[in-house]
Amino acid sequence: DASRRRRGRDVEIRSRPAHRYLSRPETDGVRCLALGILGETLRVNERPDEALPALEATVALKRRYWPHEKRSILGAQNNLANCLDHLGREGEALVLQRVVYAEAVNLLGISHENTLLSGLNLASSLGALELYEESKLLVRHQLLPEARRSLGVDQAVTLKLNQTLANGLCFDPKCTRDDLLEAETIMQDVLQRRRRVFGPAHPKTTWCEAE
Repeated sequence: DASRRRRGRDVEIRSRPAHRYLSRPETDGVRCLALGILGETLRVNERPDEALPALEATVALKRRYWPHEKRSILGAQNNLANCLDHLGREGEALVLQRVVYAEAVNLLGISHENTLLSGLNLASSLGALELYEESKLLVRHQLLPEARRSLGVDQAVTLKLNQTLANGLCFDPKCTRDDLLEAETIMQDVLQRRRRVFGPAHPKTTWCEAE
């Protein structure tokens, strides 16, 4: 009985903020912010089905009432694309990721970290859909040179871009022996940098070792 009462109080406490925000008008910025936080929290906690309506509504509200807040809209679109990807709707996610990356380039410039992150998401999705050639071209000729210059060779996004290029080189069915050797060289370099920067016990280092 005591446990049931505690669970009841927990549900009541969690529901109060939701009811308070839902009672606000659509034009209320706090309501839109809360909706976006709810959707992203559900997504990162492996509940993408529940997250999707909240994230779609967030994008729609931002476009309708705050169209001048371009960066905020980009962030909301990126969260929505990630959710679609988690739901296995990779084609829809890819379409949105192309839009997000193009708009980020125009708004922030190619060397901005958020633009490079958007490009990384796009390249990863291209690889997941086996569009290896486009993924490799994007990373090799656009993203990696800018990431090395603006973020540095040891930065996390730069290292992840290197891994994405290596994956594209070795998973492409048309890969050559030279492609495989290049992929191996890239991954060895990434592993050494992760060990030095993050430490040998860091999850990203151990994951890289397993690769």
